[in-house]
Amino acid sequence: MPLCNDSSRNLAVAVALFFAGVLYFSFSTHSISDHISDLLHNTNTPQQVKTIEFPQDELEAVLESAAAGNNNTVIIALVNRAYVEEVGEGRTMLDLFLESFWEGEGTLPLLDHLVLVATDHTAYDRCRFKRLHCYKMDIKGVDLEGEKVYMSADFIEMMWRRTHFLLDVLSRGYHILFTDTDVLWLRTPFSRLSNNGSLDMQISVDQNNVEAGHAINTGFFHVRSNNKTFSLFNKWYDMRLNSPGMKEQDVLQKLLDTGFFNQLGLNVNFLNTTEFSGFCQDSTDMGVVTTVHANCCRHIPAKIFDLTLVLSDWKSYKTSHVINKWSPHHKCGGSWKDNDYVPKP
Repeated sequence: MPLCNDSSRNLAVAVALFFAGVLYFSFSTHSISDHISDLLHNTNTPQQVKTIEFPQDELEAVLESAAAGNNNTVIIALVNRAYVEEVGEGRTMLDLFLESFWEGEGTLPLLDHLVLVATDHTAYDRCRFKRLHCYKMDIKGVDLEGEKVYMSADFIEMMWRRTHFLLDVLSRGYHILFTDTDVLWLRTPFSRLSNNGSLDMQISVDQNNVEAGHAINTGFFHVRSNNKTFSLFNKWYDMRLNSPGMKEQDVLQKLLDTGFFNQLGLNVNFLNTTEFSGFCQDSTDMGVVTTVHANCCRHIPAKIFDLTLVLSDWKSYKTSHVINKWSPHHKCGGSWKDNDYVPKP
């Protein structure tokens, strides 16, 4: 009889323990599930709130992604179909531009901050194919696909459209390092640009000749987003209406020469051609040169030919560290006399 009681008692204890375990497991599982749900909710909440409070258009999304980790600064370049189509020996201006980032010193990571602004679907598709930050500019009513030869009506229109786009980017609070795609990046310019936070704008020039005035070049410049620079770009763009036949660079030069920069209290640094070089005035020191711009050149085939030589010169320098002279820019020099040149439509 005692044996029977002990067995019954043991059985009852076992059953009680079993149900207690089931209840504990059920409660624990529910608690863990709730905890994970809370974590997921907390993780997703900031993104949802941000989306509601700060609705993004396509441009804002591209700019935010490109500026990440770069002090809210984006590198911007403009491309159209003419810059992504093969010329001569199967090279494109865009390919040459991007190759310089691969061959430059400390430049490859900067591709993460580059935004290619396409004026047509062909250029946009090529940008997407290369997995870059891409944005398709709205250019309703204007054909900006083919090559726009220097100072043609279409060239001037494209430059003004570019100015308006940059004004939009500044108004969103992003600092801009703008570069033409006929600029080769041989070293990271951020280490060469002044870190002085009071500088509103740093802009390239065609020649180092302070006495003759700064002949600015809008193919490469850094501009901080603030009230002064926004006022400058707004005035600059508005002046297109009273400047028929003038390209945007000449209008900006006029604003500089007539003292408008001073009226705004702009602090400007003019980049010397020793570090920020171009075909108008070659850098004499490959040991410090940062960018090379195919300025003083009329059309794309000449630019591609002579910039290819520049890249070859740079590769030789990287191998030998012997400073030599740059190859002559014969094609660009002769482009001004090439009256028979007809750009592809």
